[in-house]
Amino acid sequence: MSENFPDYVDVDYTDGEGEDPADYAHIQDKIEKAIEVTREGLESYENPAVMWTGGKDSTLTLYFIKEVADRFDLEVPPAVFIDHYQHFDEIHDFVDHWADEWDLEVIYARNEDVGAYVDEHGLEPGDDIDISDLSEHNQHHVRDILEYEEDTFPFLLDTYVGNHLLKTVALNDALEEYDIDGVISGVRWDEQEARADETFFSPRHDPDIYPPHDRIQPILQFDEAAVWDAFWNFVVPDTVENFPEEGYVPESDDDLPEGVAQDDIPISPKYFAGFRSLGSEVSTEKSDQEPAWLQDLEGTTERAGRAQDKEDLMERLRDLGYM
Repeated sequence: MSENFPDYVDVDYTDGEGEDPADYAHIQDKIEKAIEVTREGLESYENPAVMWTGGKDSTLTLYFIKEVADRFDLEVPPAVFIDHYQHFDEIHDFVDHWADEWDLEVIYARNEDVGAYVDEHGLEPGDDIDISDLSEHNQHHVRDILEYEEDTFPFLLDTYVGNHLLKTVALNDALEEYDIDGVISGVRWDEQEARADETFFSPRHDPDIYPPHDRIQPILQFDEAAVWDAFWNFVVPDTVENFPEEGYVPESDDDLPEGVAQDDIPISPKYFAGFRSLGSEVSTEKSDQEPAWLQDLEGTTERAGRAQDKEDLMERLRDLGYM
């Protein structure tokens, strides 16, 4: 990364301040803004990367990146996939499949030290990890940054220490290793209260917390319903052969146009199975039996299936670099 970051980046960090999805009333307004932010992100940063979880939001963001790169003759940046050791197998399969289909470079960010400890001791999710046996790097994060005083913590993703070490530390280490100065992510204003005040270009410049970088957030203005609207009426018809150009919304995993299989569609099978938000295998449950896009999106909470102890800590976790 250039030594004078962020001076060489000229973006408006106030863009989106005080706004919410209602300020982008039509799906076309949302898409146009996403294209604008994506293009500026790809052109403004020397070493951008896109966060890709295999979930709907990051995959929609990746679609915009691919489209903008093609339209304006720009490079598709690498995707960073945080492997926190507790993913559904279907998520790994989905990421591997579409990375191959879309010819993507994928950086797998892992906290290798914690992973080695888990393997060595044959741990299962929920088992305790002895902090004194971890690297100085991880101990520094636990003791000095998190100010956590217990001797152990559970090997669980959706907890204060587990989330920080398995996701945030893994991400920050990757940002440093690959000199990434702009992280393009799929967070949304409506997804969670802790994200409601984000702007389209959000600085993360404190070197005591994370490698200095910016967050580029092209789909802040989408709500959950608009994400699915974009998929079934734009993304899927545009990318899937034999899918109706006018769009089609399936009512089940086998309710697909003739000649189209679920593997042909860049939407995780977990959404077909009733999950609305994808977290760890051990702490995320389906919201209903219906596919995600057919559920009561306005009357129920999108992240209700996620472990709530982590949800309650989101503001603090984001201060430390969490997405």
